[in-house]
Amino acid sequence: MAGVVLRNVQKAYGDVQVLRDIDLEVRDGEFMVFVGPSGCGKSTLLRSIAGLEDVTGGELAIGGRVVNDVPPAERGIAMVFQSYALYPHMNLYENMAFGLELAKVPKAEIEAAVQQAAKILHIEHLLQRKPKDLSGGQRQRVAIGRAIVRKPEVFLFDEPLSNLDAALRTSMRVEFAKLHQDLRTTMIYVTHDQVEAMTLADRIVVLSAGRIEQVGSPLELYEHPVNLFVAGFIGSPKMNLMEGTVAHADATELTVQLSGGAAVRCRVDGTGARVGEKVTLGIRPEHLSLAGNENPLPAGVSFVETLGSSTVAYCQVGGMAEPVTCVLDGRVRPVRGHAVTLSVPAACAYVFDAEGRALRRLAPGQVEQRAA
Repeated sequence: MAGVVLRNVQKAYGDVQVLRDIDLEVRDGEFMVFVGPSGCGKSTLLRSIAGLEDVTGGELAIGGRVVNDVPPAERGIAMVFQSYALYPHMNLYENMAFGLELAKVPKAEIEAAVQQAAKILHIEHLLQRKPKDLSGGQRQRVAIGRAIVRKPEVFLFDEPLSNLDAALRTSMRVEFAKLHQDLRTTMIYVTHDQVEAMTLADRIVVLSAGRIEQVGSPLELYEHPVNLFVAGFIGSPKMNLMEGTVAHADATELTVQLSGGAAVRCRVDGTGARVGEKVTLGIRPEHLSLAGNENPLPAGVSFVETLGSSTVAYCQVGGMAEPVTCVLDGRVRPVRGHAVTLSVPAACAYVFDAEGRALRRLAPGQVEQRAA
């Protein structure tokens, strides 16, 4: 196994800068996931680690060895692509063994490696079949098996589940988690699906426009996003973001005045905030309710999705151009067109300054201590 370290890595195509000032350490044995919108540079970053793209600046090390000028085959990595890229005329055993045969590995070692990988992936009974006889999930397992037999120090996955249907993606996420648990090898995984990132990663790297916005565990990013971009990207449905101004601020609380007239108290450190300055209030859909009277927001129900275990209500709040999304208990059934009052817990509110930076949220104990 090996860690991966990037120091001030840059990548440009002519005058177009794709990766900017990338400083990152992937720990030995860690499952790290790169996420971000299309064009953010996540696949380019993965391909740069693999050696399929040459970096134009900075230093890239794998297992303590600088590999900027090392060809892909000598970096100790194995990559699994979005397309399975299996040889259609070969059976599964031959597909998995092909790379080892090219490397002149003895047949007995090839046999042992293929059988072990097939056992890990539960495809021992399929080894004599051709790719055309398999489902999408089975083909992806073969592609992963072809990487496993090489016994790499680092696995690289470039959106490996994007070609699968929703149900199969869910089951394959479980398989990836088991695979990492069994192999304990460093894995770097690229996806645009934040649900995959949240369920698989030890740590997540959120990228935007070629820069790292935040690195942290899934819960760190969910509970403590450092800026508006991360707050709006992590979470499904995404966080409600509402513009307003500061009505009151001190070390234990900040009140946001929304354009429709409602005032929302937020348990954040308002030190340095000035009354009247513009801020953005953030509220996750699952933190809103129709019960309670904390921070009441009058609203009208514009659309309702009944999903069984949960109900998603889209509500129009005065002065807001976009509807406010609420995830409610499935037994709660608001009626379209009816007036409701949303309750916003002060401890669950987020506030971002005019530059998009998050103000520090305070735990209940911190608030009591400061008040005392």
